[in-house]
Amino acid sequence: MRRTVKTRLKLDIQGTTNVVFSLAAARGNTFASESLSFLLDGVAQSSNELADIHGNRLHQFVSGPGSMIVEYSAEIDGECAPPVTNDVDLVTYLRPSRYCESDSLTPTARSEFAGLSGHDLLSAVTGWVWVHLQYMPGSSLPTDGAEQTMLSRRGVCRDYAHLVIALLRALDVPARMVAVYAPGLAPMDFHAVAEANIDGQWWVVDATRLAPRQSMVRIATGRDAADTAFLTNHWADLVLERMEVLAVVDELPNDDGFELMQLR
Repeated sequence: MRRTVKTRLKLDIQGTTNVVFSLAAARGNTFASESLSFLLDGVAQSSNELADIHGNRLHQFVSGPGSMIVEYSAEIDGECAPPVTNDVDLVTYLRPSRYCESDSLTPTARSEFAGLSGHDLLSAVTGWVWVHLQYMPGSSLPTDGAEQTMLSRRGVCRDYAHLVIALLRALDVPARMVAVYAPGLAPMDFHAVAEANIDGQWWVVDATRLAPRQSMVRIATGRDAADTAFLTNHWADLVLERMEVLAVVDELPNDDGFELMQLR
């Protein structure tokens, strides 16, 4: 399976600012090619590649004001190894977090999914979110968490993922968010899905069912959207003037949404 992913951003940076990008496909992928460039008013900028506490690839530097073009592209062959479970993950991804208020949703989760466990619970939670939420671009705010999504019953991929994660954590299942490139997604954009740890393995679910999981490419993993943002900046303001995302695969697979699957 060959997957091709590309991102192009145009930014208006309004002063000296510290910028951090999370655009590159995750370590562990087999790259046939990969490139990343930053041009500020036509001048190439150097970045530092960092690894955060979740193992994500971050590219950071201090930029002056001006117009910036960011371009990333990669060709990825085959599949990577399934994600590894460690003891710290099982603690980190059980705790409530900024956008996944599992403590607040515990009574609801216990009422809705009483008596279920393991893969049956994972399927039930994912199916419940798929049925009860309406996918509606522009219906949620960047500050909305799982509790607000539960009340409004609508949102976009990050809202779906947050609610799945919060409900699972409320029922003692470690769960986390994954930002991905998603061939088949329409309209094309960055996409967010959830991973749950059952019997010592990470299983990917997508309550939106907007793209096949088999061909997704992991970008970043974290507790919620606060850990997986594609762009973070501090000090001066910036404006995202344009964003283009492309993800294609040589043969788009079929995904019924129910099959057990690992993100590879």
